Amino acid sequence: MRVTIGRRTLLVATLTAAGAAALTAAFAPAWAHGPTRQKVRESIEINAAPAKVWAAMGNFQDMSWLPPVTKTEGEKGNEIGATRKLMLTGGAIVDEELYKFDAAAMTYSYRITNVDVKVLPVTNYSSTLTVTPSADGKGSTLEWAGAFYRGFPNNDPPPELSDEAAVKAVKGLYQAGLEALKKKIESGS
Repeated sequence: MRVTIGRRTLLVATLTAAGAAALTAAFAPAWAHGPTRQKVRESIEINAAPAKVWAAMGNFQDMSWLPPVTKTEGEKGNEIGATRKLMLTGGAIVDEELYKFDAAAMTYSYRITNVDVKVLPVTNYSSTLTVTPSADGKGSTLEWAGAFYRGFPNNDPPPELSDEAAVKAVKGLYQAGLEALKKKIESGS
């Protein structure tokens, strides 16, 4: 093996560095990072016992408390794998599937299996609803937490399918739902 120091070594080092830079520039778009999983977590204090809150929202087949929902149809009750169709104001439909349910812990998790991104600009959406006693012990805390990707899976999404649009839509949905449920429970309706 012969090692040459001087012009040849410098030339090889220069070509190697230049080649790496050229390859990086040429393939950078293909290596670009795609969308990041977004998360939204909202909670509300409800002036009612946890069991009362759970009774109002713990049935996977009943989303009547969520403002845009006009009707819910489903199968298999609260069994893992249960499905439901949410009919929304304006005629849109959202299909969902239950994948965790724990009545004793007052929590359940579901995923959206089909939704038009014009209705809710998300993909790969899953969320969990959980009821716990409030910190002061006088009521309940209801938490709604979700994780999802924006409605446009590639780089450079249109504004209505961006990360910001997805987070804004989910946050608005959670806040409206939690407020409606609080009002329903506290008013006794």
